[in-house]
Amino acid sequence: MEIEFKNLLTADEYKQLMQVYGKQDETIWQANDYFDTPTFELRQHGAALRIRQKKEGLVLTLKEPKDDGLLETHVSLSEAEAEELFKYGLIQSDAMNEQLSRFNLTASLEHLGRLETTRFETTLKDGLLVLDQSHYLGVTDYELEFEVQAFEQGQLAFTQLLEKHQIPRRETKNKIVRFMERKAVSR
Repeated sequence: MEIEFKNLLTADEYKQLMQVYGKQDETIWQANDYFDTPTFELRQHGAALRIRQKKEGLVLTLKEPKDDGLLETHVSLSEAEAEELFKYGLIQSDAMNEQLSRFNLTASLEHLGRLETTRFETTLKDGLLVLDQSHYLGVTDYELEFEVQAFEQGQLAFTQLLEKHQIPRRETKNKIVRFMERKAVSR
């Protein structure tokens, strides 16, 4: 289970937080390639499927809404397995196919596009602070994520963090949703 709070940032707010908490040379790069059926069947269930590419390798992740957070199913992929998903919409993992079977997909999966992120992470007293600069489908956005263990305590700490830096609370959808909404408009 992942419990996190999110807030979109302006470019200036992002720069301000990076000056306070981090350094550009401490960032990591990652890419997310998103998959769904042509009619966005996973999205209709509030779920999303991605391959995340980092220096350490490739991980296929299915995110599904659950209680106050997201249930994440992760499977490591080889280059060949990733290529099968990109080209043919096929997943070799029995565990992932079992999770996906609950959605009763009526069409094959297809690659929808890529989102690249420069990420900075640091541990604070009440949780993990993550600052992201993301590029996808002609858009650049900035986001603060605050990952916590307990919802209520985390929500309070997140609110205090925003107030401390005079950043207004903004309704923020997760990256996958922002990407999918942009993709749906461009079809």
